[in-house]
Amino acid sequence: MPAHIALPAIALPDHLISTDEICADIRRANPDRPRLEAHLRIARATTVRTRRFTRPLNAPTVAGNATIEERNRAAYEDALRLAVRSGRQALAHAGLAPDDIDCLVTSHTTSWTVPSLDVALVRELGLRPDVRRVPMATVGCAGGAQGLVRAHQDIVAHPGSHVLVVVAECLSTATYNHTDTSRESMIYKVLFGDGSGAVVVSDGPAWSGPSFVIEDTFEYVLPDSIDRYQGRLSGAGLHFDSTAAATAALNDSLPAVRKWLGGSGRALQFSVVHPGGPRVLEDAAAGFGLDGDRDHGDLRHAWASLATNGNLGGSAVLDVLARTFEQPPGDRQSGLIIGFGPGFVLAASRGHWSA
Repeated sequence: MPAHIALPAIALPDHLISTDEICADIRRANPDRPRLEAHLRIARATTVRTRRFTRPLNAPTVAGNATIEERNRAAYEDALRLAVRSGRQALAHAGLAPDDIDCLVTSHTTSWTVPSLDVALVRELGLRPDVRRVPMATVGCAGGAQGLVRAHQDIVAHPGSHVLVVVAECLSTATYNHTDTSRESMIYKVLFGDGSGAVVVSDGPAWSGPSFVIEDTFEYVLPDSIDRYQGRLSGAGLHFDSTAAATAALNDSLPAVRKWLGGSGRALQFSVVHPGGPRVLEDAAAGFGLDGDRDHGDLRHAWASLATNGNLGGSAVLDVLARTFEQPPGDRQSGLIIGFGPGFVLAASRGHWSA
């Protein structure tokens, strides 16, 4: 059964932080770090120029020494505010009222709170008390793509439904921590940004505009990859770690994805890829036979999202999809939406563009 994806809504916070500012802050916090400038050159190679944080760079919960309790509280409160903004706008894009939503899918990984984002959004958005809820709390950067898969599954099980997918992450509280001094941690300080994305997925479009039509979905866990990307808790906060094998994770997963895509009997004409970093986008372009030109190629929207917003976590792929709506493919062109997350997991939707 097909499912139609409306124009996503993206909510970004107020504090615009440049890569130059972050590199200066890393130098301040690590004055005696060996090979610091070499590590910062690698960090700059992420191609991220700016990103937005929910709080100033010098806030205790970002570059300061806030406790895990303070960081956790800030991450949840800020994520909820962004989620409400994106959720309301997504409903407006689809021309739906809160009462029209039959299922709510949420993804939020950067804080631990019970009840979680889904229960709060039922109240804040005015959703029906009998709305079906699918809360996801550990999928991280895969959240947007995974949410679309779950939305499609709900529509298959409940024909005629409207599903609201909301993803919100405050990665500045999780990955910007000066107790982390590895080369990888410096890269992640530069790479990530805060934000929320939301989108409506429906059995049939309730809106008059274009949509991505999901025809099939795919999920994959790379065997023995649990430590390639992972979160870690300490008294200082939530940390994000990776191993040397992490950068090869997408390449290692591509055979399974290509096997699934092979069943469609047609080549991809456009792709919406999670902008996890330059290596991810380069490997995706090579693996799917796409034009890899950063400014004009098939993944230009992903490269633009990465440069201006950084990696937004699970909502990043929704930002790329929103940019695709601004410069849409041709009617009936076949496409792919795919996202990746820790250890190494991926979620994907295959379908076509409907003008």
